[in-house]
Amino acid sequence: RVIVAKTSDLPLVSAQLLIRRGAASDPSGLAGLSAFTAGLLPQGTATRSASQIAADIEALGGALSADAGYDASEVSLTVLADQLPKALPILADVARHPVFAKDEIDRLRQQDLDGLAVARKDPGALASLVVPAVVFGAGAYGHPADGTEASLKRIDRAAVVRQYRALYRPDDAVLVLTGDIDPEQGFALAQQAFGDWMAPKAPLVPAPKAAKTPSPRVVVVDLPGAGQAAVTLAAPSIARTDPSYYAATMASAVLGGGYSARLNLEVRIKRGLSYNAGDTLDARRAAGLFVAKAQTKNPSADQVARLMGELQRNLATAPLPAAELDARKAALVGGFGRSAATSAGMAAVLGRYATLGVDLEEVQRFTGALEAVSADEAKAAAVKLADPKRTSLVIVGDAKQFVGDLKARYPHLVVIPAAQLDPGRLDLRAAK
Repeated sequence: RVIVAKTSDLPLVSAQLLIRRGAASDPSGLAGLSAFTAGLLPQGTATRSASQIAADIEALGGALSADAGYDASEVSLTVLADQLPKALPILADVARHPVFAKDEIDRLRQQDLDGLAVARKDPGALASLVVPAVVFGAGAYGHPADGTEASLKRIDRAAVVRQYRALYRPDDAVLVLTGDIDPEQGFALAQQAFGDWMAPKAPLVPAPKAAKTPSPRVVVVDLPGAGQAAVTLAAPSIARTDPSYYAATMASAVLGGGYSARLNLEVRIKRGLSYNAGDTLDARRAAGLFVAKAQTKNPSADQVARLMGELQRNLATAPLPAAELDARKAALVGGFGRSAATSAGMAAVLGRYATLGVDLEEVQRFTGALEAVSADEAKAAAVKLADPKRTSLVIVGDAKQFVGDLKARYPHLVVIPAAQLDPGRLDLRAAK
């Protein structure tokens, strides 16, 4: 599928080649394989070395990157409009003819392992690694998209080649071109770069289906000496195609979508317990993830957890004043407008719609759909957004400073030493 949208007269074009499969398609035991495979694409093709790819793109004044999320893998390019005829074939070469050299595999593995080593010292980053298994269990979304130390060490060239061959195929791909480009030119360039890309005979990798989510858990990761504690509420939520998506987006914005939203107002502004508190709704293909988080002093971790839980429960029951709703609508509409005003931002919006099965016309309807959400609709969607009965609590920090208070409320909580943590396992404990 090729999508071309002339969105600006500024002489820039953004191109995204998206594959409709990502980390949700990682094989068991190889968490991070899709992201690892995507990261290797710009590191050498049959005709260009990694340094040549970088030099060729830089010579055209462009920027090229590759990555994978849970629902899609992508190669992205932004370049001056008059250089697109030279740059798009490089993107095509990167996506279609990678060589996956062993030295590049070893280099990327070490780079990713170094990144995880840094994340293990950061309470917030460590909490993000724990959330997938806690919320989704054995489901397709139940592992960190970028992998774990154990899984990265198991990934070899054979696994990368198998994943590439399974995922990267034209009958499961979308090319998006946005910016200063006419449709006729865009389709012609797409034909030149990808017209001879033939689909294999093998069937498509099945898309992940919504899996039964586990019972909510209370997990403490003990990070001795941590300067702060990261407090996270996490729950399964709606898919992007759910009819209540816009109402749930509004409910999320009311709870934690900005400086003046309820979480930040109560946790930071009124009580000074955190520098920032907020939430996100990540609506995906088969399900969604709701996360509310704040970092605080270790002794106040339980207090912040209680406050965040109360605010979440009140979202579906307490009144939603019109002024509060209007303020959140203005923030969401403004944020969408700023993003869609750039070629790269619009490419990201259209690409996400195309990979998740959303009608592209929603780009035109987005503002109106948000503004039409009523207070009652937002309150009704709050339970779909994050059902308190299905919400898990994850706290990462120096446990001795808060775990006593927490155990009084949650006697069955699990405490895992950070040194023994494996986010790729359902029990979160490294194999002995």
